[in-house]
Amino acid sequence: MGLPGHIAAQNRRARHDYFIVSEVEAGIMLVGTEVKSLRAGKGNINEAFAGPMQGELYLFNAYIPEYQSKMPFPHETRRPRKLLLHKREIAKLYSLVTQRGLTLVPLTVYLKQGKVKLEIGVARGKKLYDKRRSIAERDAQRAREIATKVAR
Repeated sequence: MGLPGHIAAQNRRARHDYFIVSEVEAGIMLVGTEVKSLRAGKGNINEAFAGPMQGELYLFNAYIPEYQSKMPFPHETRRPRKLLLHKREIAKLYSLVTQRGLTLVPLTVYLKQGKVKLEIGVARGKKLYDKRRSIAERDAQRAREIATKVAR
């Protein structure tokens, strides 16, 4: 899925730690100072995860720092944030998480047409030997690219 606009936060470890089965774009309910902070490029979703709560999907443990220290009503930095999806999408993701044992991993937070969007990956965890295999494949690919550059 192509990411338009400004990338505010990215979870680079997600693709190393998980097999991404599919990706879903969702909106996030934020307060004004959170949006300003994300526009400034601050925010961290490396330790964040998504999951069901009260029949809805929420983003947990995402860190969005306060915009300015002088703001009169600062937001809570690690509060659960509601994800905006259609009911059918919520039901589908909920069934994948509960029945198939998959997990919802936030991949990227970005701005699209002035709105903050979250790309969620429906993922299955990698075992240690899978991670080693991925690293070996990446190293072999780099070696092939270097060999073709040298051969020219």
